[in-house]
Amino acid sequence: MSARIQSPTSAGRPQRNTARVAVPAAMRRLQSGACEMSLGLYAIAALVLLTGAARAHGVAGGDALFIETTSGLKPGPWLYLGAKHMVTGYDHLLFLAGVVFYLYRLRDVMIYVTLFSLGHSLTLLVGVLGQLHMSAHLVDGVIGLSVVWKALDNLGAFRTLPYYNPRHAVFAFGLVHGFGLATKLQDFDLSPDGIVGNIVAFNIGVELGQILALAIILLLITFWRRLPGFAAQAVGANVVLMALGFALAFYQFAGLIFDQFAGLIFAGDPT
Repeated sequence: MSARIQSPTSAGRPQRNTARVAVPAAMRRLQSGACEMSLGLYAIAALVLLTGAARAHGVAGGDALFIETTSGLKPGPWLYLGAKHMVTGYDHLLFLAGVVFYLYRLRDVMIYVTLFSLGHSLTLLVGVLGQLHMSAHLVDGVIGLSVVWKALDNLGAFRTLPYYNPRHAVFAFGLVHGFGLATKLQDFDLSPDGIVGNIVAFNIGVELGQILALAIILLLITFWRRLPGFAAQAVGANVVLMALGFALAFYQFAGLIFDQFAGLIFAGDPT
């Protein structure tokens, strides 16, 4: 049995500090998780920034003035308003991004987006033309919860539920999103002259805006999927998506409660 003889060169060579190199497994997992959350946050923030100003369905400025004062059939401007409304509706786009997040086949994308479009088209037309009024805060709060649901669905929270079909949920939440569009138009005194044609044009504009936004979202997600570590980063992105949905819902439900209390307080105020 021979003993290993250490050469003078190796004996005098400084040894590496392995304690500094070896990172505990728990610390590595923590750092990896933080990195995934950061990348997810950046991804979702990029989708939010695509929508411009943070106004979920709001109509203001020149658009509001046009709606208030216009009369007669004017499909062109109303089509533009619908497209602009969808592209600047960050809550709609967050939900849409969640819907297509794990859809890899164009056929599946078309099915889910069509169900969403049918839902919000139906309630937009019925809500405005049928004068079906609902609380804007309540509707927008449920829209925030729809974002939470889609994030949880992407994380696999509902896989064990019996008879669960995400397509049915997408259609149902599409109905809610349509009411969200309708409630903002109901804030205005719409002229009955040409209203049917104008609202139909508005709805077509919403669909065109959705196609444009969807194309951008799919391009971003497709590029992201090709990057290393997408599977792990996607978990963090959906956690952030869920947090944004909760924030939207909390803000709207808080507004609903405040309005209710304000109504009770000032109900007997003669001023």
